[in-house]
Parts: sequence; C-alpha cells; structure tokens
Amino acid sequence: MKNEIEKVQNKYSKACPVLRALEIIGGKWRLPIIWEISVAKSIRYNELKRSIPGITNIMLTRSLQALEEHGLVKRTEYNKIPPHVEYSLTDDCNELLPALTIINEWGKRVWPEHKE
Repeated sequence: MKNEIEKVQNKYSKACPVLRALEIIGGKWRLPIIWEISVAKSIRYNELKRSIPGITNIMLTRSLQALEEHGLVKRTEYNKIPPHVEYSLTDDCNELLPALTIINEWGKRVWPEHKE
C-alpha cells in the first residue's frame, strides 16, 4: 500500500505543473522574499533581511540561492567601493506576481480576520 501511494505522489509531483511550481515557491520564506523584492524592485541583502521579521541569515541565503537556481531572482554584484550585491526579480518571476495577488485576495476573502 505504501509503495502504491509513493507511486501516485511521484506521478503527480512530476506531471503536475501546479505542484512543481508550489515546490519552487512554497518554502516558508520564499514568498515573503519574492514579495519584498517585488515592492523594492532591487534590494540589498541587509535591507531584505530587515524587511522580513524572523528570517535568519542562513535561511535568507539558502532561499535566495534556491530562487536564483530556479530563475526567479537575479543577483547582481557591484564592484564599487564598498562592493555590494542587489537582488531583483527575473521576468519569469514578474509574470508570477498577478497569480500571487489573486491568491492574496482569495486568502483575505476566506480568512477575513487577517485583512490588511
């Protein structure tokens, strides 16, 4: 029975684009990171960290690396004095923002006590 359940789970996780997308953006910190970068357009690491309460350096670094690997976040190094790095969203990630806005509105509707 367990083996059959694993086969079904593997089938859906590989074949379903929605599940695949949620695997990429569904980490605890990934959506807040995407949202904060979308608001700022381009943001430095420390600014991003300050804008997301509770995130650790390790989780921010790992989440940014994962988002970059999936082509959602672009890391740009500036070799000025002092050198710094800025993060921005890729075109692929910008295409995702309307869907996130719809999910946000849906969440406010079904969980009304958490409206802004």
